[in-house]
Order: sequence, then C-alpha cells, then structure tokens
Amino acid sequence: MSLATTMIAIFLQIITYFLITTTASSPQGFTIDLIHRRSNASSSRVFNTQLGSPYADTVFDTYEYLMKLQIGTPPFEIEAVLDTGSEHIWTQCLPCVHCYNQTAPIFDPSKSSTFKEIRCDTHDHSCPYELVYGGKSYTKGTLVTETVTIHSTSGQPFVMPETIIGCGRNNSGFKPGFAGVVGLDRGPKSLITQMGGEYPGLMSYCFAGKGTSKINFGANAIVAGDGVVSTTMFVKTAKPGFYYLNLDAVSVGNTRIETVGTPFHALKGNIVIDSGSTLTYFPESYCNLVRKAVEQVVTAVRFPRSDILCYYSKTIDIFPVITMHFSGGADLVLDKYNMYVASNTGGVFCLAIICNSPIEEAIFGNRAQNNFLVGYDSSSLLVSFKPTNCSALWN
Repeated sequence: MSLATTMIAIFLQIITYFLITTTASSPQGFTIDLIHRRSNASSSRVFNTQLGSPYADTVFDTYEYLMKLQIGTPPFEIEAVLDTGSEHIWTQCLPCVHCYNQTAPIFDPSKSSTFKEIRCDTHDHSCPYELVYGGKSYTKGTLVTETVTIHSTSGQPFVMPETIIGCGRNNSGFKPGFAGVVGLDRGPKSLITQMGGEYPGLMSYCFAGKGTSKINFGANAIVAGDGVVSTTMFVKTAKPGFYYLNLDAVSVGNTRIETVGTPFHALKGNIVIDSGSTLTYFPESYCNLVRKAVEQVVTAVRFPRSDILCYYSKTIDIFPVITMHFSGGADLVLDKYNMYVASNTGGVFCLAIICNSPIEEAIFGNRAQNNFLVGYDSSSLLVSFKPTNCSALWN
C-alpha cells in the first residue's frame, strides 16, 4: 500500500462515526468497564445500589472507546461505543435482516426472559427506529425494553430494569469490534438519563491511548482537587441533548487565535464535547487560521494533501503545543499526542483538527481529551477537566 493510500485509510478509520446526531446528594456511585478501541426514568424504578469503590481495567484498541455492559436475563455482555454525542442505546439483535460482521456473538432476544417489544400505533404495533451517523453508518430496528446491567469493581451489579434500547436488525458501516452504541447525551433515552433521579447527569471518564481507564457515574464522578479547571455547559433549544462548550480561542505555541471577529465566535456555546468522535472539528474559516499558525511553526516538508494538514516527519517533537481556551478561564494545554496523529506506516504526522462546513457542528473529540479526567455535571451545567495520567490512574 502506498503512503498516500495509507493516509487515506487511516483517516477513514479515525474519522468520526458519530457526528452528532441536577447534582445528586446520593452517596452512591459506580464505574463500568471502558474499552478504548471509537423522558427521565420514573422515580418508582428500583435499582440495586449496593455499590463499592469502583474502578475497572480497560483495553486499548485503535481510536474508539467502548463500554462493557450486559443486557437481558441472564446477562449477555456486549461492548459498545461510549458516545456523549448521541442519545440512543442500541445493539445488534438476532435474527438479522442485514447486520455488519460483528466479532463477538450477537444478542439473541429469544434467550432473554426480560426482553419486551414496545407497542406503538403502527400496522404491526412495533416501534421502529432509524439512526444515521456520520460516515453513512446507520442502524434500523425496533425499540424494546430490556434489563441493562453495569458491573462495578466491587462485584455488585447496578441493575436497570425496563431500560429502553434499540434492537438493531439492519445495521451497516460499523467496525466488527463493537456491538452497538451507548448514547450518553442529555436526551430522555440515553443511559445516564434512564438511570433515574439518584444519578442526575453526573459522569466522568479518563481516556488514554494505552493502559486503563474507566467511566464513573453518581458521586464518584465528581472531578475535584488541584489542577481542575471548569467551563460552563450550554444547552441549546434546537439540539437539547448535546453538551455545548464555549471555545474562546486556540493557541498554537505562543500565537493565540481568538474566535472573536470570526463567524465561530459565540457566548453561549459553539462546540460540542463528544466522546464518540475521534478528531476535533472547526468551521473552515477558523480552522484555516489555526492551520496557518501551525504551518508558520513547522518547517518540515508538507505531505501532499489539501484536506488534512500533514508533514513528513519521524518525530512528533517538531510540532507546536496547542492550547484550547474555553470560557471561564478553562485553558487546556494539550499533549502533542492529542493534536497530532501518526500514519500507520510511520514517517508522516497530521494535525488532528479537521475543517468542516460552517453549518456542521464544531466538535471537541476524544483524542483531544486524552489524559484529562473529564467530569460532566448537568445539574450545575459544568464540565471539568483535570490533567491526569489516565493510563496509570486506575492501576
């Protein structure tokens, strides 16, 4: 494979599949296994809250982050993409009309005693759904209720009966390594919303390109201590599920590029933080200013591509440090790993910021979030960041 073909292949792999489609006083919290690869629940629902000190090992695999969870009775384990940029939980189900090639066994509802189809006002009383993600990936199937079980490291499970999930029987465009998606946005069908009133929008994760990481919910998700910076979470009426932040500027080395004076400038949210997207996306006009600042620093030979800024180099050290300046003084100095991606064959590095259309959402992707403990508090409308060696945090 030629280097040009390799670069096209790597960015097809890492380009996001997911272009976006109240503080608890409870002492409980829990953690589920996280694997690195890419209407509020009724208060009458009963959950198992006998939870201990949670942490979990993880496995690194390419560019996505997967969560381990179990569905059905008896519990059937799946590994699905952790996606704060979407709402729905879904998995591939048998029998399949058209399923992509999944490495792990596919969930068989006929073997679960708690599987129940939701009845809707359709000709066959089923509740069909269809979701289309970035890259033309899609899932089609029916909405059902099923028991979802999340393991904590205490060994005590967190059980969510009658959770609304999608049973996908026509799915395409996804990698064999994962069985579906776990939506974690603010929407009514997301996992975090369906947990109920004891866990109202509190979660945190710590992504690493190697080693271990985990995701927390409830009281254990609070991010505090030395080095923590917080920025306001904004909610927009048009897309109320997304976690919007306000990016004020980006520094490339010592050059600060303000959003003010550009169409990207905003006061109440201009970028979505999204764990289901690998790369970071800026609107083209502002993105070009950032790219130009990188070009002024890097003296290596450009790799011949116009859509992505790449250079021939055997080392990442030639590239400038990039800092994201969010509102409220939340300045994130990013590791070079967060902002530059090496080709599969070596010898080429590319800026992990993609220029997109001004009508598309700007995205703060998961690679940029590496080695930060990231906490979401939807009650206080804050997202907090704490510089952390995530691969060593849970060892």
